[in-house]
Amino acid sequence: MPELPEVETVCRALNNSLPGKTIVDVTVENPQLRNLIDSDYLKECCINTKIISLRRRAKYIIADLDNGKALLLHLGMTGKFRICSETEAVKKHEHVLFQLDTNESWRYEDPRRFGILKAVTLPVEGGIPEDLEHFGPEPLEDEFTPQYLKKFAQNKTKPIKNLIMDNTCVVGVGNIYASESLFRAGISPLKPAGKISLKKLTVLVEKIQEVLEEAIKAGGTTISDFSTPDGNEGYFFRELAVYGRHNEGCLTCGSPISKVVMAGRSTFYCKKCQR
Repeated sequence: MPELPEVETVCRALNNSLPGKTIVDVTVENPQLRNLIDSDYLKECCINTKIISLRRRAKYIIADLDNGKALLLHLGMTGKFRICSETEAVKKHEHVLFQLDTNESWRYEDPRRFGILKAVTLPVEGGIPEDLEHFGPEPLEDEFTPQYLKKFAQNKTKPIKNLIMDNTCVVGVGNIYASESLFRAGISPLKPAGKISLKKLTVLVEKIQEVLEEAIKAGGTTISDFSTPDGNEGYFFRELAVYGRHNEGCLTCGSPISKVVMAGRSTFYCKKCQR
């Protein structure tokens, strides 16, 4: 599933191409995504509106329109966007097509159909949709501090990896980047969050930000079914120290990388380097 760096990469690519263009028509080839698309409402909100900008919140993309509405977009597991000539043939799994006033077509493709595409009303211009109001801070913004994380983790027995993947704690730290950040911080993913010192959490916050920034710069990690709107894939996979390296030697100490399932997700770590 695309994580924060992948979504940020897609958002930036779309933001380089779409703002200033007007949606002149909408075609819903298949409304059955994670939630059923209300085709009539989508058309009512979008047709003859100009795209102002695109921004990311957690793993969602928000496309602001000039009528107080926005498109709320989530890639799910296999979602992709592309911008092409309106005359190009529609691919098998392209479910929603936005025709633009530039004779282009902005299309959403999703073979497994776990994505989200819906029109929402913003509380204020540039505001956050109601669907996302319960989310915690962004990991790369000032609100995500060691002191904040220490307070959130206080008295919690939940493993630290599960805590930093909890969107009510901090958004966008998905499975790959949680594993990599904890390795760099020298913290076991199994350790109860409430038992970790402020000193260690300070390192963890630094490493989460470091890993995410490096991954964004690299265009994300190449994972199954992910590519940017121009068809490119991320290359942060070259930097992975533990994720997907079960039984391979730790790059620091040489010990075999361990694998355990936590909250239904495969977790990779070094028992010797991470305490």
